[in-house]
Amino acid sequence: MPLSFPILDPVAFSIGPFAVRWYALAYVAGLLGGWFYAKRLAAKAELWGQLRQPKPTDIDDLIVWVALGVVLGGRTGYVLFYNLEAYLRNPLEALAVWRGGMSFHGGFLGAVLALVLFARSRGLNALALLDMAAVVTPIGLFFGRIANFINGELWGRPAPDLPFAVVFPHAGPEPRHPSQLYEAFGEGLLLFVVMGIAARAFGFRRPGLLGGIFVLGYATARIASEFFREPDAQLGFLFGSSVQGLGGGITMGMLLSVPMAIVGIVFIVMALRGYTRPTKTVEAA
Repeated sequence: MPLSFPILDPVAFSIGPFAVRWYALAYVAGLLGGWFYAKRLAAKAELWGQLRQPKPTDIDDLIVWVALGVVLGGRTGYVLFYNLEAYLRNPLEALAVWRGGMSFHGGFLGAVLALVLFARSRGLNALALLDMAAVVTPIGLFFGRIANFINGELWGRPAPDLPFAVVFPHAGPEPRHPSQLYEAFGEGLLLFVVMGIAARAFGFRRPGLLGGIFVLGYATARIASEFFREPDAQLGFLFGSSVQGLGGGITMGMLLSVPMAIVGIVFIVMALRGYTRPTKTVEAA
């Protein structure tokens, strides 16, 4: 028997007319968790070698830059990559972030841009700062996918024989893969463990290495999860079509993840060969 979707109110609590949604709390939890973890990483001199360490105040300021980059980039990416036609008809809807609709790939680009600009403004090594961000990002990915499940959105493909398939309230009567939870595990928990091990093994002494591992790891996990996730209704399958069991079509999520994987491999190779090491080091202030 399929599992009925649990009755979960997308609104966590309300204060008068102001409603706080689980979706927003997931972003807050991800940012706060990332901030706490980043401060611990920044304080460990052995991870940085001769590279300049960020100060605690740098991390405090960085979280604001990254939050803006994630929200603005994520929303812009969703509008451009997934639902441009609808937002062209009603442009003001693009501002309704609280209703959901964020693109990881757009948020990723926004966060990268914010990190690079911040590093240049503080005289820090941009690639090393991106490496640190790569280690903490799976925290936000985990909470974000849990929020997708609570919202009953981004559900999986039909899975009538799956014992833990879920009937989502807005996805029709068919039991489906709880693909949001698959992504929470792969892009969140599993990638968090991988990045933690990589950070302990390599530190940030080879700028770009951990960032490359993260980008390749996320792209791999995302492509794998897309075989279980129902493509966005307004896009469908870009190439091919779904087949029984694992889907056989190419989705937008897969397509956007391929260049990420390539970039990840390039940065891993460059970092291991020493191409990204700075020609001179900067002592901590």
